[in-house]
Amino acid sequence: MKLNKFITLFILLLMAFAQLPAQYVKKITLEEAIQMGLQHSRYLQIDKAKVEEANAELLAAKNKSLPDFKFNTSYMRLTNAQIDMKSKPGNGGSSNNEQGPSVNQAMLGMANFSLPIYAGKRIKYGIASAKLLVQVAKLTAESDQNKIAYNIANAFTNLFKTAKTIDVLTENLAASQQRDKMFLRLEENGIMAKNDRLKAQLQTANIELQLLDANNNYATAMLSMNLLLGLPSLTTVQPDSSFIHLDLQNMPFSNFEAAAISNRKDLQSLKLQQKAAAYATRSAKAENIPVLALNGGYVAANVPRFLSVYNAVNLGIGIQYNLANLWKKNAGLLQACAKEKQLNAVNDELNDNIKLTLHKNYQDAMYAAKKTLVYQRALEQSTENLRITKNKYNNSLATITDLLEADAALLAAKINIINSRADASWPIINCWNQQVYCRLKN
Repeated sequence: MKLNKFITLFILLLMAFAQLPAQYVKKITLEEAIQMGLQHSRYLQIDKAKVEEANAELLAAKNKSLPDFKFNTSYMRLTNAQIDMKSKPGNGGSSNNEQGPSVNQAMLGMANFSLPIYAGKRIKYGIASAKLLVQVAKLTAESDQNKIAYNIANAFTNLFKTAKTIDVLTENLAASQQRDKMFLRLEENGIMAKNDRLKAQLQTANIELQLLDANNNYATAMLSMNLLLGLPSLTTVQPDSSFIHLDLQNMPFSNFEAAAISNRKDLQSLKLQQKAAAYATRSAKAENIPVLALNGGYVAANVPRFLSVYNAVNLGIGIQYNLANLWKKNAGLLQACAKEKQLNAVNDELNDNIKLTLHKNYQDAMYAAKKTLVYQRALEQSTENLRITKNKYNNSLATITDLLEADAALLAAKINIINSRADASWPIINCWNQQVYCRLKN
């Protein structure tokens, strides 16, 4: 009977584990995370479609320089058509009215050909502008890649910091709980006062609260990372720590600035937009210039028992001009000029913001690097302080409060050094509205 119960319990446990969702651990570097995120990003698929749209607009601009050829044919059924033929006789004769034949159908075919010869360079400027806008679409896609890479790097760094913080807190909590057990035995033997033991337990409770908070942050950071990388929600990503080995202490600002600006695709895109706007202004000015085109055509008609026309080919040059341009203002030109002014102002503002943001991020990076050195010394000092305080406490030269304070200081130093190293190892440059990541090396 006991054996049957054991087998039943074992089967139930197997069924319970079988119903649990599958989980797997994936260890990746920062570079791998960025690559995976870029491949998964749906936003980049939108950018790809925008590039295709820009190429289609370029094709439409080029098509305007090609000839148009239109063909039209029709068959018409006529009902009770009355035809009154009027003919002019020879010199000195009089007009005669003749009754025309009975016509009940007609067929007509026409072909028209038109090739633009000169349009004030509107077509040329339109093609040049469309080519630039294709490059703008591509640069915008690259700028969005930088933005996505920034978000991935930020999520990766946060996940790394929370994971390491959990490791430190878990280790410290285990040591604190072990110390509580020892203090409880000392209290039971009358060696330690109850309030001293309660002080130690209170610190243990504080560590537990910190660990709960860290686990909550870790779960949020893990979900964010999985969404960015397109991984299943139950995947456990283990960030590789190799990215923290980066030294900016001896990097001059000029190198920092050059590396950052070279990645500013939004700035490059704006330059091309300015050029495209200049072409648009020229094209708008050309609207007041007549259009010269080579025209040709062919006409064929057949009306049984009445009329037949074949090989009626025509060829000539046509001029088209809208006389309303003489009294109407060129609204397109005004819009194009306003667009140029707008882009020039945006360019000036963007350059100012780039300079300001670069200086700020450089100072922040240097500050984080220097702060890491301070935290490193603090870690060494707090470690030595705890060792000395333990010896004093064991020799009744220090109180339990001194011991707990030294232990708390060491815990804080360990967490601070983790956060500062991660923050200083990956400077993320956030310029104006576009976020650009750049891993800087000496």
